[in-house]
Amino acid sequence: MIAIDDKPKSHILGYPRVGLDRELKKALEKYWSRNISKNELLAQADELKLRHWNIQKNRGLDFVSVGDFSLYDHMLDHAFMFNIIPERFIKGSSSDDLDNFFRMARGKAPTGDEAHACEMTKWFDTNYHYIVPELVSNTDFKLNNPSIINDTNKAIKAGFEPKPTIVGPLTFLYLSKTKDNSDKLEFLDKLLPLYIELIKLIKQAGAKLIQIDEPILGLDLDDKWLNKMLPVYKELNNVGLPILLASYFSPILNNLNTLSSLPIVALHLDCVRGAEDIENLINNKISLPKILSLGVVNGRNVWKNNISKSLKLIDSVAKAYPEKTLWVGSSCSLLHSPIDIESEKKINAEVKLWLAFATQKVKEVVDIKSILLSPDSQSSKQIIDASDKIVESRNSSSLVNNLVVQNKISKIDEHTKKRSPFQKRKEAQQALYNLPLLPTTSIGSFPQTSTIRQARRDFKSGKISHEQYTNYMHEEIKNVVKVQEDLDMDVLVHGEAERNDMVEYFGELLSGFAFTSNGWVQSYGSRCVKPPIIYGDVQRTESMTVKWSTYAQSLTKKPMKGMLTGPLTILCWSFVRDDLTRDKVCYQISLAIQEEVLDLEKSGITIIQIDEPAFKEGMPLRTASQDAYFDWAIKSFHITANSVKDTTQIHTHMCYSEFNDIIKPIAKLDADVISIETSRSDMELLNAFEDFEYPNDIGPGVYDIHSPLIPKVDEMVILIEKAIKKIDISYLWVNPDCGLKTRGWPETKQALANMMEATDIIRKAHCK
Repeated sequence: MIAIDDKPKSHILGYPRVGLDRELKKALEKYWSRNISKNELLAQADELKLRHWNIQKNRGLDFVSVGDFSLYDHMLDHAFMFNIIPERFIKGSSSDDLDNFFRMARGKAPTGDEAHACEMTKWFDTNYHYIVPELVSNTDFKLNNPSIINDTNKAIKAGFEPKPTIVGPLTFLYLSKTKDNSDKLEFLDKLLPLYIELIKLIKQAGAKLIQIDEPILGLDLDDKWLNKMLPVYKELNNVGLPILLASYFSPILNNLNTLSSLPIVALHLDCVRGAEDIENLINNKISLPKILSLGVVNGRNVWKNNISKSLKLIDSVAKAYPEKTLWVGSSCSLLHSPIDIESEKKINAEVKLWLAFATQKVKEVVDIKSILLSPDSQSSKQIIDASDKIVESRNSSSLVNNLVVQNKISKIDEHTKKRSPFQKRKEAQQALYNLPLLPTTSIGSFPQTSTIRQARRDFKSGKISHEQYTNYMHEEIKNVVKVQEDLDMDVLVHGEAERNDMVEYFGELLSGFAFTSNGWVQSYGSRCVKPPIIYGDVQRTESMTVKWSTYAQSLTKKPMKGMLTGPLTILCWSFVRDDLTRDKVCYQISLAIQEEVLDLEKSGITIIQIDEPAFKEGMPLRTASQDAYFDWAIKSFHITANSVKDTTQIHTHMCYSEFNDIIKPIAKLDADVISIETSRSDMELLNAFEDFEYPNDIGPGVYDIHSPLIPKVDEMVILIEKAIKKIDISYLWVNPDCGLKTRGWPETKQALANMMEATDIIRKAHCK
C-alpha cells in the first residue's frame, strides 16, 4: 500500500464514466426500455469501472479514483445514498430500488402515476448537468447501502490503491434546494453524522486516503458557510482517515485563510482556473496542510500540457514552500474530457498532435511527477523537449492563423450596432405578423428518429447522393411543418432534421473547427455530446441554414423561425483554443453568425432565434470577474443580432439557469423574445422577474422535454396562470422548455396538442 509520505504523488480527481464507445449510455437506455436486466446493467457498470482503474494504474498513477463513477449523476448518488428522496417517489417503492433512483432523474412515481423529475441544472460553469437534491424539514436522513464501499473493496481486492471521492457536506447542501423555505444549513446537523458514518465505512473497507470535494470554496461564500468549514472538518477528521480536500473551477482567493486552520492532510488547488491562488501562495506565506496537490493538467480542455510551463509553476511553489510535499494532479475531474485521442482516425494529423484526452492527461500527470523525481534524467529531458516542440508547432501553424479574421477583430467596434427601442420594434413586428395573445412556438428541434440519423450517416459515408439526402430531409421538414400547422401553432420551425448537434452542426460549416468521431463527453445521464475543437481563427465560408429555412417557409403562410446557435454557446460548448482570450474567439464566432443572420433576413426569414443556453454557464464564478464577462458576452450577442431591421424579430433561448443573479445582463441582450426553462422548477425561476421588470417578451417553458412524461392540459394551464401573475400577459409566449430532439413522435404530438389546448383555455379566459 502507498503511504502518505514526503514523495510526490500523481493522481486525478475523477475519470469519465460513459466509456470509450458510450457503453454506459447504451446500457442505460437498454435497461430503461427493459431490454437488459438490472444485474446486466450493474455488470456492465462494474466492467467499466475496472477498465478505467486499469487505465489509471497501467499509466502509472499512484491512486485510482473510486466513487467518481455514477449510473446517472454523482449528486443524485449522494441524495439517494443519504435517503433524500422526495415524497412523490417513495410510496410503493423501497429506498434502495434502482428504478426509484432513475425516477428521481427522469420522472414517474413508483405506482406508475406521473411525478415530475427532480430539477436539473449546470454543475458550476460546466456543460455537465446535475440533479438537484430536494430538502424538506421532515426529510428522513439515513445511509442507504453506499456503492462507494463496495467499489473500494473491489478496487483493493483487484490490486489497486483506491482514492475514494465524495462531494463534501457543505458543497452538497449548498447545491441542494429546500422545498419549504428552510435554511439549508439547518440540515447540517442531520447530514454530518451520515458523512462520519460513511467515512468510517470507507476506512474499514481499506482506503488510506479520502478525497472530499468542496468546489464551493471557489465561490463568494457568506461567512455563515465559511464558518462551518472548521467544525465540519474537525468532525470528519476525527474518523482518522486522512483527508485530501479538493476545490476546482475557480480560485479560492480569500477562502484560503479559512483552509489554513482545517485539520486536513492535503489540499488540492486548480492551477488552471485558479492561477490567482498560486500567485497568492507565492507572495504570501500561508499556513497550509503538509501536502499541496497542484492541478496543473487541464481537466476541461483538450490541449496537450505545456510541461515547461507546468514545471515552472510547480518550482515556484516548491521554492515558496520547501517544507511541503507536492503532488501532481488534474485541475478537476476528467469527466469533462473525451476519453482517448488515439481512437480518432479522421482528425487532421497536425491538429491531433496538439491534443490530449483523458487517457493522455493521465499520462501527462505521471510524466510531470516523474520529472520532479528525476529532473536530470534523459527521459525527463525527452518529455520536456517533445512538449516544447508541440507548443511551437501550434504557435506557428498556418492552420491557426487567419489574417483576414484577425483584421476584422481589430476593428470589432465597427461591427457593433444598436437597435431601435423595443416598444418601437414590437409595434412594427406586430403590424407585420399579427400574432394572437400568447403566441405559441417551439424551441427548434423536433424528434430525431433513427432513420434521420441513418440518412445523415449514409450521406456522410457516400452511400446516398446529395440530392437523395436533400430530398429525404425535405420530406422530414414537410412532416414537421404539417404537424405544426395541424396543431395551429403560431410561429413554426423546420425541425432541424439535418443537424447532428446544435453546436457541432455550425462548427462543421465554419473554418477553425475540428471534429472527433468518438470524443464523447457526458452532459447528463445517458446524454452525451461531442464538443467541437476550436483550434484556429473562425470564419464563415458558406451559408449554413438558409436553404433549409427558406424551403420550410415555402410550405406555409405562417412565419417560419430561423434557428441559429449563438456565439457564446458555440464557444462554451466547444473545446476552445487556449492561445487566445475567450472574448476574441467569441467575437470571431459572432461575426460569422452575423453574416448568417443577415442572409436569413435577405431570404425572407424575419423571425430568427439565436440560442444562448450557455449565457450563464460562461459567467465566471467569482463576482469580481463577472462584469467584464458580461460586457463582452452581451457585445457578442449584439454583433450577431443588431444589424437587422426593426421588423425582424430576434428570439433567444436559455435553459438550466438560475436567472435571479443575471436578469439584468439578460435584459441587456435586448432580444425581442426570450424563451426559458421553467417547468421543472414549477415556474419558480420566474421569481427573478418579480423585483425586476423585464422589458421585452418572454416565453417561460410550460413542459419539461427532458422527461418522458406527457404533461396534462390542466398542469400547463396552472403553469401559464402562474406566469401571468408575474409577467404581463401581453408580453408572454407559450412554448416547451427546450428542443424536442430527444423525444419520440407520439409523445411530442400529444404534448404539443395539450400545450395548444392549455393556451386556448387561457386565451378564452383572458379575452372575455
